[in-house]
Amino acid sequence: MTLVSDKRSSLMQFVPVMLCFFAMGFVDLVGTASNYVQKDLGLSDSQANVFPSLVFFWFLIFSVPTGILMNRIGRKKTVLISLLITAVSLVVPVFGDGYYTMLIAFSMLGIGNAVMQTSLNPLVSNLINPDRLASTLTFGQFVKAIASFLAPIIAAWGATTYLPTFGLGWRVLFVIYAIICVFSVSALAATPIREEKADKASGVLECLRLLGRPFILLCFIGIMCHVGIDVGTNTTAPKIIMERLNLPLEDAGFATSVYFIFRTAGCFIGAFLLRSMSPKLFFGISVAMMLVAMAMLSVCDSLGAIYVALGLVGFGNSNVFSIIFSQALTAAPQEKNEVSGLMIMGLFGGTIFPLAMGFAADAMGQVGAVAVMAAGVAYLILYTLKIRRI
Repeated sequence: MTLVSDKRSSLMQFVPVMLCFFAMGFVDLVGTASNYVQKDLGLSDSQANVFPSLVFFWFLIFSVPTGILMNRIGRKKTVLISLLITAVSLVVPVFGDGYYTMLIAFSMLGIGNAVMQTSLNPLVSNLINPDRLASTLTFGQFVKAIASFLAPIIAAWGATTYLPTFGLGWRVLFVIYAIICVFSVSALAATPIREEKADKASGVLECLRLLGRPFILLCFIGIMCHVGIDVGTNTTAPKIIMERLNLPLEDAGFATSVYFIFRTAGCFIGAFLLRSMSPKLFFGISVAMMLVAMAMLSVCDSLGAIYVALGLVGFGNSNVFSIIFSQALTAAPQEKNEVSGLMIMGLFGGTIFPLAMGFAADAMGQVGAVAVMAAGVAYLILYTLKIRRI
């Protein structure tokens, strides 16, 4: 009876946490939204790429302080704060799609997501054995990816449908996700979770000092490259099709969904394969897929070939985050909150890569943007050699 009760209790904790992973995926709507804002306001690539860059800029500012906050108030309360910030960010675009309105919305979305990613991943470690952490985080990324690939579909529906969208058009996406976010807050708040108590209250310098450990630094840069490729593909995929095939955004936007469909499938499959396959072998195969994809995106000019390339990069990039994150956590088991803050600060790569890609695209076309992502893939090839056995 106790065993059945424990399993039921574990499931009741697991489901609300996975719903939070779904809310975590809302940040990926920034690629789709920035393309629509670019079209509405007539912005250049470098101007439009400010939006995704702004979202991930806040990871640099808030990730480490969030790790410190978790030591004081706990991981669950920190996740709840992040969900509330995210909900507010999704309501802001309802009042307009002007440049500064969207800057405010994307800034709040970035802050909320920075706090959420820093606190939610270590919260999972309270529910799962260390040897299952990578596969469980990968399953969480699968749930997150569902929200990611639905975003361009919902936005396109809102932009083209004749059904009532309250005059919001593509911005109806924000309303739908705001409602789900509020539901996530309620579900997690009602869920009891026993947490580890922090051994000590850490400071910013103590957290940053962890970067002095070579393996932690390697993981940090790896996270930067992963998210740079993720945000870069999310933003650039429709632009490649519009540039080479002259399709409108409403049609080209499906390329983002193709990427996230395969990213979702990769997360789902990876959640099972990582239970039995070596993380190093799995990671190596994933990076090889991305390398092939970058070569194809550089030269292919047919819709089918571009979709294949997006599928490869989506599948390949789907498990990179969870493997690197779990490697970092297990490398410093006594400092999970601090390491989590550092790893999520690495999502600042989502600021650096789109900015560099925007300038490269203005100068060379979208092949320049692909070259920037290829540099990130090259680093991940080197990181593969350093992966440890857990």
